[in-house]
Amino acid sequence: MAASFEVLRKEFCEYLQSYMKTSDTATLQKKCSELCSSEKDRKPAIDQALRDTLMTILTKNPKNTKALESYINFCIDICRKELTNISVAVMLLSDIFDTLTLDRCEELFTYVENNVNIWKEEIFFSACKNNLLRMCNDLLRRLSRSQQTVFCGRILLFLAKFFPFSERSGLNIVSEFNVENVTEFGTEKSQKEDAQQMEVDEEKSDSKTPIDFNLYRQFWALQDFFRNPNQCYNKMHWKVFSAHASNVLLAFSSFKLEDQKDCKVDYSKLDISFDGIHKDAIYFAKYLTNEKLFVLQLADSNFRRYVLLQFLILFQYLNSTVKFKSETHELKPDQVEWVNKTIDQVFTLLAETPNDGPAFSDAVRHILKREEFWNSWKNEGCPAFKRPAPDCAESEDNRKPKKSKRRIGDIIRDTQAKGQFFMGNVELTKLWNLCPNNLESCKSKDRDFLPSLEAYFEEAIEQLDPAAQIEDEYKKVNDGNFGWRALRLLAERSPHFFVHGNYPINKLPEYLEMMIKKIAKDKPVQVEVKQDSEGTPQQEQVEQEYSEEIIKQETETSTVKPKIISRISHKLVEKLAENLKNHWDKLATKLGYTNDEIAFFRKKTTPYEQCQEMLAIWTEEDPDASLENLKSILLELNHTEALAIIEADST
Repeated sequence: MAASFEVLRKEFCEYLQSYMKTSDTATLQKKCSELCSSEKDRKPAIDQALRDTLMTILTKNPKNTKALESYINFCIDICRKELTNISVAVMLLSDIFDTLTLDRCEELFTYVENNVNIWKEEIFFSACKNNLLRMCNDLLRRLSRSQQTVFCGRILLFLAKFFPFSERSGLNIVSEFNVENVTEFGTEKSQKEDAQQMEVDEEKSDSKTPIDFNLYRQFWALQDFFRNPNQCYNKMHWKVFSAHASNVLLAFSSFKLEDQKDCKVDYSKLDISFDGIHKDAIYFAKYLTNEKLFVLQLADSNFRRYVLLQFLILFQYLNSTVKFKSETHELKPDQVEWVNKTIDQVFTLLAETPNDGPAFSDAVRHILKREEFWNSWKNEGCPAFKRPAPDCAESEDNRKPKKSKRRIGDIIRDTQAKGQFFMGNVELTKLWNLCPNNLESCKSKDRDFLPSLEAYFEEAIEQLDPAAQIEDEYKKVNDGNFGWRALRLLAERSPHFFVHGNYPINKLPEYLEMMIKKIAKDKPVQVEVKQDSEGTPQQEQVEQEYSEEIIKQETETSTVKPKIISRISHKLVEKLAENLKNHWDKLATKLGYTNDEIAFFRKKTTPYEQCQEMLAIWTEEDPDASLENLKSILLELNHTEALAIIEADST
């Protein structure tokens, strides 16, 4: 097996060197398949052949970056043809970076940045992401963060473009701090050695605030709190931090900086060239901490901005809700008040710091506001950012060819020809064409959905019978929806609803049971027709299927006897007809008569006869015809005289 692998490797090396010049991957694919049909044997041999070819290129001309880029492009094409493993191209890139100097690496890394879309392709991403991350980390270990700061930033930006936001390897999920970033500064020993020199420097300095070793030590001691803010939740550490911060900010407030634009200097008298000095901003990855430089650093506007920005970042963390914070990591009310007051002081100092202090202060506010959203995103577990999928219905509608819209005038003309209406809305057009007269449609008897007491409580009455053996939890009276509708129906149509009782009931099911028993008593007796042995029909009264025990319980729970529904006498109908003859049509509508029925009553000669006929038929045929219902309807129509007639008749 080893011998066959070596033979394949050598032959593939020859093929690669010949086809690499022409970049003819199609012919190479055909030759490789002819040479070795087994994919398991072919891919490892081609992988090794690619590595050997790369070594040849690096040996002959290691400074030819273009040749290396062309070779990687050739390898990418081979990977897409599935002649070799997908991760080979990135592995070869990693080998190249390992052999080149840092200057050459920075030059070649431009190729990696420009082809980020290739690495993000589905065929390469899953197979190469770990190799790319390892390659970038190896480069970062070789670089100096203080000397090659720009190259380090380019690598980090590439990783940010390559990986999605929710990639765990690029997120500080548990909010850890870089505690290894220790800032060393002068000690008490160095103070004694340079005491005399410091005194001379202070005498020569024109600053309003004397710079002593205590301020220097307090200033650089704050860096320990900036690298690990959780120390501020400790009581003793908080006292140290708050004292140092107050003194440093006080020194900043008293040591004002002048805007460089306001300094008028005649540079023509000086033999100095300033061309290109201010074209590129000067950046320091980390400042020196020698106490002799402290006065100069305080006079530097950029230095002051960096320190004030560190304060704001620390304060935002202390006030923010972080998922992985300990329960004890919470500021007390007096500490929160001090932090808020100090934040205002820091922003004031930022606005006073030249150049363009107000603009810089506003930009910092905006950045910190955006950080709050990122903090909330991390607290939610860093969910993936995905574009919402397009609605299937909308996509199908977009695919369909759009029909030309008809003119609104043509649509209205066609609908009017059919005797219909067009309202501009499908539902409105449908409703309007059901009945052209909306008022008549609302008054229609079909819209009266109020059921009768016997029909609504029929099932509940049957469930009260012990013979039915219905458990309490399955009874209708224990259903909240049934109870709510039952109360509304009882208030509308039951004579027992507004009757005062001696026994107050706390629970709705108990009250409904009592009312259902009363309704069952008032229920008309059913008549069952049977035939005897000779075939003659006989009528037999069927008693209500309620035991004596239920009736006994009813008499024990309530002393109020149920009222019998008051029927309307013929004499009262005549009196009401005389009073309501001029307004009987409105009353007929309220009683539930249709337009056709009202037209039938109008065939009578006089309004009195029309009203009398209408009331007589209602009292005889309507099951809900009672004095109580008639009173409520007359009260709604404001017929006070008719109500007085009913009251006089009842007394």
